[in-house]
Amino acid sequence: MPREKLDKPSVEEALTRLEGWALALDGLSIRRTFTFKNFSEAFAFMTRSALAAEKLDHHPDWSNVYRTVEVALSTHDAGGLTELDFELARRMNVYARG
Repeated sequence: MPREKLDKPSVEEALTRLEGWALALDGLSIRRTFTFKNFSEAFAFMTRSALAAEKLDHHPDWSNVYRTVEVALSTHDAGGLTELDFELARRMNVYARG
């Protein structure tokens, strides 16, 4: 998957098709907070997401406290957002639904 930085209109259009994610104030990443029933569900989500990230060779900036997982996606070597960020976000949305 290409690591070519998306222009602003492409980012805005991609966000319209991505439930729950928002553009960070600096415009360089997308962010979402996932909340689960408990720690086990949050950890299961992170495990599935980690496997997908490894396959894509694209890793999230994230943190977990009990049942909450905070995620930020950006392609650092491209200096902003690429299709990889949106692909991983789509997969994470599917995993969050169970």
